[in-house]
Amino acid sequence: MTRKTTQTLHTFRQAYDVLQTHASTLRDQTEPNIDDLLDIVNESVAAYKVCKQRIDAVEKALAEALDASDIPDLASAAGQADEDADLDPPF
Repeated sequence: MTRKTTQTLHTFRQAYDVLQTHASTLRDQTEPNIDDLLDIVNESVAAYKVCKQRIDAVEKALAEALDASDIPDLASAAGQADEDADLDPPF
């Protein structure tokens, strides 16, 4: 049985815990409980949105931090490493 989530999810950790709990509930049940399914889906969608927003915010902050520094971005650095690997023999 799922517990009613009346609290507002504010952090990634809270939202992630809701997703983990619901995934475990669905995975471990021997019979589907249709009565709780709508609550589980609604709570999981809300938790997913919180996680997605936090991940997007972190990605944006990292991109801005890298843009503001002299560190080359990872994609071009990886491309350069691939080019360098093609030039050097493996032994």
